[in-house]
This record gives sequence, structure tokens and C-alpha cells, in this order.
Amino acid sequence: MDAVNHALTATAAGFGTGLSLIVAIGAQNAFVLRQGVRREAVLAVVGICALSDAVLIALGVGGVGAFVVAWPSAVTAVAWIGGLFLIGYGCLAARRVLRPSALTVEAGTAGATSTAVAAGATSTAVAAAAGSRRRAVLTCLAMTWLNPHVYLDTVFLLGSIAADRGPLRWTFGLGAVIASLVWFAALGFGARLLSPLLARPSAWRVLDALIAATMIVLGATLIAGA
Repeated sequence: MDAVNHALTATAAGFGTGLSLIVAIGAQNAFVLRQGVRREAVLAVVGICALSDAVLIALGVGGVGAFVVAWPSAVTAVAWIGGLFLIGYGCLAARRVLRPSALTVEAGTAGATSTAVAAGATSTAVAAAAGSRRRAVLTCLAMTWLNPHVYLDTVFLLGSIAADRGPLRWTFGLGAVIASLVWFAALGFGARLLSPLLARPSAWRVLDALIAATMIVLGATLIAGA
């Protein structure tokens, strides 16, 4: 019974620690929020974020963080690449502020296609949706793997905290992985509750302004600290 209690305590500690590090205004969270509100490739984006965190947390718990620290040049390179990427994405969000658009969601995706829609128009819509999903997936991968803050939080910080748990470090890591999955699922799929609010272009202007400021500041911070 004591072993079970210790395991549950370690899992809860990992969950709380992971959640405290993940729940913050950042590039990754801002992107997941935007995709959730627009209802574009939400499952893929949430899956990429949660799975990537699980891999990085496992690496940190396994002790890879200490190995990576021995290669500061690699961290510097990632900081520059990630910083430039975030600044570029922030500039795109800033451009959207000048040309805002409202959120339009079809009432029922399954029944949205009528028999009057031509085959050519349908295939064009499918191709556009596939392209949008591909861009979302690639952007999400870049947001995750080119962001040094992700490594600092998962590999280095969570890894060092887990090391103090000794034999229970993997249980602690499991709690952190669960926290990541819960957070990204709630952020991605819960964002649709904001749809009525974001049906106005002015609301999108505010959201994109916040995203642009967040991205550019984070990118500049990464480059300045490289």
C-alpha cells in the first residue's frame, strides 16, 4: 500500500509540475489555441504537441538533459533557428491584424455538402483542406521542435526534478506526460467554445495581435540569449 501511495504521489507531483510549466502564454499554446478556434487539424496538432512532449519528457527523465548541456553550440543553433521562425510567424500574425477575418464555421460538417455541389468544386475544397492540414502539421512541428523553451522545460527542468525522485522518476514523468495531454486536449478542443466571440473580425484582430506580440518577443528573447 505504501508503494502505491508513493507512486500516486509521484504521479500527482509530475502532473502538477508539468502543468505549471505548460500552462503559460507561449508560441506553442498560442498556435494550438488558434487552430482550435478555427477547427483546423485540431486532432493532429494536439497529438503532435502531446506526443512530442512525451518523447522529450522521456528523454529528460532518462538523463539526456545532462548530455545535451555538453553541446552548447547545438543549443545556440536551435535558439537562432527557433527565434527567427517565431519572429517570422509573428510578422504573419501582425499582418493579419491589418486584414482581420471573422470565424465562419459550417453548421454540421457531415451535411455541409449538398448534391448540388459540383465534383470539381468538391475536389478543390478537399485539396485546399489537405493543404491547410499539411501547413498546420508542419508549423506545429516547427513550433515544438525549434523552440528551445520546450527543451528547457521538458528535457532539462522536468528531467532534473524527476532525477530527485530516484526509482519513482518514471512515475513522475508519467504524471507530466498526462498533464501535457490533458492541457493540449483542453486547449485545442475547448477553444471552439470561443467561436461565438471570435465570429467578429475585431476579436480576431485582438487575438492575432496577442499572438504576434508573443511570437516576436519570444523570438527576440531567444536570439538575444543565444
